[in-house]
Amino acid sequence: MKRLTERVHHEEQESEEVVWVKREDARSAGKLPIVFSRNYAVRFGGLERLHPFDAAKGKHIHKLLCAQLQLDDGSFYEPTELTKDQLRRIHTRDYLKSLRWSMNVACIAEVPVMAFVPNRYIQRSYLRPMRFQAAGSILAGKLALDYGWAINLGGGFHHCCSYRGGGFCPYADISLLIVRLFEQEPFRVRRIMIVDLDAHQGNGHERDFNNVAAVYILDMYNAFVYPRDHVAKESIRCAVELRNYTEDGFYLRQLKRCLMQSLAEFRPDMVVYNAGTDVLEGDPLGNLAISAEGVIERDRLVFSTFRALGIPVVMLLSGGYLKASAGVITDSIVNLRLQGLLK
Repeated sequence: MKRLTERVHHEEQESEEVVWVKREDARSAGKLPIVFSRNYAVRFGGLERLHPFDAAKGKHIHKLLCAQLQLDDGSFYEPTELTKDQLRRIHTRDYLKSLRWSMNVACIAEVPVMAFVPNRYIQRSYLRPMRFQAAGSILAGKLALDYGWAINLGGGFHHCCSYRGGGFCPYADISLLIVRLFEQEPFRVRRIMIVDLDAHQGNGHERDFNNVAAVYILDMYNAFVYPRDHVAKESIRCAVELRNYTEDGFYLRQLKRCLMQSLAEFRPDMVVYNAGTDVLEGDPLGNLAISAEGVIERDRLVFSTFRALGIPVVMLLSGGYLKASAGVITDSIVNLRLQGLLK
């Protein structure tokens, strides 16, 4: 934690006041604490189709939510792109410099052909959208403190830590979100719980918050897929290592047990919920077998558990490599609203 907080600088008081004024104005205008920008989408001249990830997942969810909840663009909060100085709050100078080399970015994105693309194009078409999504996570964290909940229709880059990226994750938005909350809201946020239910181990934030008592990590993941990071695993305080093709019944029972165990050990002021849908049956990378109904129930369990205790929840979308993911996420958000958990 020390290496992170040493790089954290307090923002000017005036700029902080502007942020809060804008949020209050927007809230009075009837916005929901759901964060989205059309700049989230990766547009790479068709190269994005070489990647299993739906590069426009947030856009598809936004469209579906507008249709089902009768919303429009003005109903959502929109982040501004993260600056280099803001990224330096977490990331080392050497790591950010490494992103100037297309080969390094190609390794992170796991799209080998990107190594032959001019870096200026990679910056504009891939890294810029990722900076917008990371900014969305930070904004969602702030909004959750006011509303009790918030959702970023992107982000959840849980394989990236302060000094290296990987697994499609170029920026450590979860670590950025947490450190900025600790620094900017020291009286409201002193203890944070990460509930990571993506199919893959969240080794990025686990490396960043190793031996940090104020951050509690619950991680349920398939132990037989990427990243199998045994060093990072030491940071997990409540772990469930799942087997290939785990189904709803066992998964949900383990989740209930873990939520109760975690709350018995640690009472957070904020929960960062990494809600990957790569747990869905048929996902080519998660290799689990959770149904759409199982994902919807999973999200309901997380929100109901913490909302009942008055603990704010910020939800990030993280992984999900089926075209069906956008529809499942939309159905889950609508269900949360119907259940009265998104008041």
